[in-house]
Amino acid sequence: MDPELEVFVPLFPRTDLSDPVAERKQIAELAAAVPVPEIPGLEVEDRMVPADPDVPVRIYRPQRAQGAVVWLHGGGWVMGDVNTEHPMAARLADASGAVVISVGYRLAPEHPFPAAPDDAYAALTWAVEHAAELGVDAERIAVGGHSAGATLAASVALRARDEQGPRIRFQLLNQPSLDDRQESWSARNSTDTPWMTRAKITASWGHYLGSEPASPYAAPARATDLSGLPPAYIATAELCPNRDEDIDYGLRLLRAGVSVELHQWPGTFHGSHAIVSADVSQRQITELAEVLRRALAG
Repeated sequence: MDPELEVFVPLFPRTDLSDPVAERKQIAELAAAVPVPEIPGLEVEDRMVPADPDVPVRIYRPQRAQGAVVWLHGGGWVMGDVNTEHPMAARLADASGAVVISVGYRLAPEHPFPAAPDDAYAALTWAVEHAAELGVDAERIAVGGHSAGATLAASVALRARDEQGPRIRFQLLNQPSLDDRQESWSARNSTDTPWMTRAKITASWGHYLGSEPASPYAAPARATDLSGLPPAYIATAELCPNRDEDIDYGLRLLRAGVSVELHQWPGTFHGSHAIVSADVSQRQITELAEVLRRALAG
């Protein structure tokens, strides 16, 4: 493990997702400890996207933005909101030059699948329809996220393709959970990895799916046809249960004719990019932003 990251591991609270309400408070406390730099010229606005029910979003507008990304936070579908995602969303907007639309989707287990992807899709549709108001080109809108949020981004891309919905320019997938079956080597053997383990992934899927059987819109790895999807960037962490299924999804996208950039970060673990003092975390965030900038400018 990267030495700069390793020193933080003993400080993490022990969680198993058995009490989502209590663990939401813990994730909020962790997020509040992440410093947010002062970013001159960045406008931040909270809005409600009309839907059933309405979806809260926080919009980050840098100066002279060319495009936008509908950004979806992590947290195993049971934790997180626009406040916990604020440090990452602000950095991403500043470094990429893109308008970031951070989505406060509904959380499980109170709101299991398909509530979260429905909220994400509503936010995407709204962003395309209001591109002029956002000051961006409607043809330059991406979807992206971290962990469960990256899963939702992949799900939205599949749905938009299948329903001939909004045209998505790019999908930015950071350590997504793509396969509820957890049959890969990393999924089976990540029993004691930092922060995210096989047991926690299992609990997340249980909360998210509820009584519903998994479909490709819940677990994108179950999709049999990946052709016609937007170009993708997929980032994986070495010590992460999701690692192998993410790499496999990238390879399947390539075989389906989709352009993919795949980056496996050595010495990292799930969510470790949030430890912004580490050099490898700074490089990860910089790369996410630069990849997004290129995708929306090209």
